[in-house]
Amino acid sequence: MYLFHTEEDRAAMLASIGAASIDEIIDSQVPAEARFQRTLNLSPMLSEMELQREVQAASQQNVSAASHVCFMGGGAYDHFVPAAVDAIASRGEYFTSYTPYQAEVSQGNLQAMFEYETLITQLTGLGVSNASLYDGGSAAVEAVIMALAVAKGRRRVVTSAAVHPEYRQILETYLRGLGCELVIAPYDAQGTSSGMLSLIDDQTACVLVQHPNFFGRLEEVAEIAAAAHAAGALVVQSFDPISVGSLKRPGDLGADIAVAEGQCLGNPLAFGGPYLGIMACRSELVRKLPGRIAGQTVDRRGKRCWVLTLQTREQHIRRDKATSNICSNQTLLALRSSVYLSLLGPRGLRETAEHCFAKTQFAGRRIDQNERFSLPFAGPVFKEFVVKDHADGVSSLLASMVRQGYLAGVALERWYPELRDCFLVAVTERRTRSEIEAYSQALAAVPTEGVVAGA
Repeated sequence: MYLFHTEEDRAAMLASIGAASIDEIIDSQVPAEARFQRTLNLSPMLSEMELQREVQAASQQNVSAASHVCFMGGGAYDHFVPAAVDAIASRGEYFTSYTPYQAEVSQGNLQAMFEYETLITQLTGLGVSNASLYDGGSAAVEAVIMALAVAKGRRRVVTSAAVHPEYRQILETYLRGLGCELVIAPYDAQGTSSGMLSLIDDQTACVLVQHPNFFGRLEEVAEIAAAAHAAGALVVQSFDPISVGSLKRPGDLGADIAVAEGQCLGNPLAFGGPYLGIMACRSELVRKLPGRIAGQTVDRRGKRCWVLTLQTREQHIRRDKATSNICSNQTLLALRSSVYLSLLGPRGLRETAEHCFAKTQFAGRRIDQNERFSLPFAGPVFKEFVVKDHADGVSSLLASMVRQGYLAGVALERWYPELRDCFLVAVTERRTRSEIEAYSQALAAVPTEGVVAGA
């Protein structure tokens, strides 16, 4: 149902955009296969007791990282969450709070934001962070739009097929109406983004690179950054927050803006969300940074206090001056990440990263020993790697592993048709040696319909 005060209002709105009807607008924007073309098949009314029983029965059909050994990744990971994170984040002061519009009534929340921002600048090696965005995908897109605002007149964005495919889909959606050119470099035989270098020119506003990339491979970010800066373009790096325990920080590699999915920092998988978008940038770009920034100052009595500063979102300033339409942020999940990082500290983060790295290498070697499987992308990886199945049917393999108690990986055909015989495996610090060995043995024991020649 579409609500207008009068039919004249409806007609005036349609005339202003040159459309004959509301349905015409929907038909031009929403693909037919994505529309709901039938009536809802709802069951008869149930009592509360009957409904509870039905919902519980349905929930028992779910499988998750709590019921199965999880080797799935692709942007969401089964990391260990210390109990203290839940205990602190569940306190009523945080759990029930919302947006602090007036700083003087929300000092606790504002301090939590400020502490989070401080930790993120240390994590990224950049000068300033906002108080979080919705998730890793929206953070990547907001960073690109920010770069376009900085690089006035340039409308070319270069990225790679090795960047998370869902991030690229969101980016394509946002850029569709902005008159920008999105150029996607294919991944090379090693699963990296070397082809980006030849696509950077004097019309490039920014380069979006992911390191480690979607396949878990490490990218030559410093080389890409040098080429981008030589052409006058900005560099946006999407990174894994755990990886900086072992790898160089985005700022140290030459990134101007760093973005990440913060789920891995003390936030549960939660069947897909909500998650946390991390975003930081060089200090000189701060006035273009979207979202909220909490600052520390002193009040009229000289006592330390916190305020919202550089409030560039449309609810605080004139809409035409806003850098983004981000109207809220994930403060509760940002708080969880702050608690997590504070508990681990630099040493704990390094140890977590080292566990992820070592266990990933061990899992890769064990799987590669079976003639049915191979690792198509050679070279260093962090936390994830691609496995090629030389038998028929990745989907049947993964389904068989679920029945044996394993979430064995993510099939890649959904985004990469050429990798229909491949799946992505993630190994975090939670996986034990015995779990990895049992997993590799279970993979090898899945019946095949025949291994292709030359496997």
